[in-house]
Amino acid sequence: MHRNSSTSPLVIVLMSTTLGACAVGPRFAPPSPPSVRAYTRATDAPKLEAGGGEVAQRLDPGAGVATQWWRAFHSPALDRMVDDALAHNPSIAAARATLAGARQAVIAARGGRYPQVDLAATAERQKGPAFALGLLPARQSLPQFNLYSVGPTVGFDPDVFGLEARRVEESQAIAAERRDELAAATLAIEGNTVISTLNVAALDLQIKAARQIVAADARNLSLVRRSFAAGRARRIDVLTARTRLANDATLLPALGRQLAAAQDGLAVLQGAFPAAWTPPAIDLDDLRLPARLPLAVPSALVRARPDIRAAESLLHARSAAVGVATARQYPNIVLSASLATAGLSPASLFGSTSAVWTIAGGITAPVFHGGALAARRREADAQFSQALALYRQTVLAAFGQVADTLRALGQDAALVEDERGALGAAAAGLELQRASYAAGRGDVLRLLDAEREFQQARLGYARARAQRYVDSAQLFVAMGGAQ
Repeated sequence: MHRNSSTSPLVIVLMSTTLGACAVGPRFAPPSPPSVRAYTRATDAPKLEAGGGEVAQRLDPGAGVATQWWRAFHSPALDRMVDDALAHNPSIAAARATLAGARQAVIAARGGRYPQVDLAATAERQKGPAFALGLLPARQSLPQFNLYSVGPTVGFDPDVFGLEARRVEESQAIAAERRDELAAATLAIEGNTVISTLNVAALDLQIKAARQIVAADARNLSLVRRSFAAGRARRIDVLTARTRLANDATLLPALGRQLAAAQDGLAVLQGAFPAAWTPPAIDLDDLRLPARLPLAVPSALVRARPDIRAAESLLHARSAAVGVATARQYPNIVLSASLATAGLSPASLFGSTSAVWTIAGGITAPVFHGGALAARRREADAQFSQALALYRQTVLAAFGQVADTLRALGQDAALVEDERGALGAAAAGLELQRASYAAGRGDVLRLLDAEREFQQARLGYARARAQRYVDSAQLFVAMGGAQ
């Protein structure tokens, strides 16, 4: 039976046109946002109002985070710290380079969906069937000859079952994950720089308070010694005052170590070596506590947080990988064509009768791969399940962070009010003890206790104020930063 050899490629072309672009595998749908309507229980709702003349804060439900949220603290020195960190931190540079590579991978994956055009040139020395070339009768010995050819070739995969489409989808999802990871890295650098700077300012304030405690202890020791010399105090009183001074002096080395570690960490965030970097002089009293704090509604937090968006993009990539593994189990169709000029010598390549063209179509269907293709599909399913679990864990952790920060802010407001009240009471008590002792009616131990309580109250008040600043910054970060 006669068969036209040109019909086979035509059949394949028609088949690919008829079936084209039916991508197999799952179609990704983003997970639904959590159905909860609050971050904490109603009984745990934070109250941010602090009495006693302290700055009042309030939550602004539904408000977004400003682009440069750290400017809410109104500190030019803090602004410069964040700007320098964003410009010089290596983590951000690495994340940018990773994103750039992922975007190029998307371009490369998209290229697989277009015809591939190449230019081919060959030069061969052959000994072959002379009758096929019409050189000699078939009965004579086979000749040796040179064969030259040059011309373009075109190959095209119609992607009938969506293998290339799923690869593009996977690479796009990975690029989106890298983009969100860059946003998360940027937010982390912003948040860590702000919090580290606030910690440095807070520790500096605590060191000043501790030095005042030690100075007060030294004055008290001198006072007790004079009283002892005048016969109005006992030797045990002198020893007690000396012990208080020695014990309180131990506060300074510990705070100094904490300050040095915080400054070194801040230098690293700036992309600088600690030995070659000078920490800025930032006074906590020069900063302004943000009066309004943004609070995204729970259903919107999953879009606001870059770490959650990155987890969703990873889930999308894993879904597309399932599609890739599924498409590999289906037949693959390839179309190709070439147009060339051929001759037995370079001079004859471009003669009027040297044109050669081919058109071909091929189909490859998997038959037996030792269970590898099915195993790859199951592996992709397992990785999707893992990504889904990681996504859920990321969402839970984000909601937990917001809840913890809100509770902390409520406790900060109550604590700073209590510490301010304790400071006022301690100051009043100290004044009474000093007046009583100066009149000769007071006891030296009571005076020492009053002095100590006052200085400890100053230290506690400094810590409470600083924590309010730090937790305010934590809430900006927990909300996902600016979008």
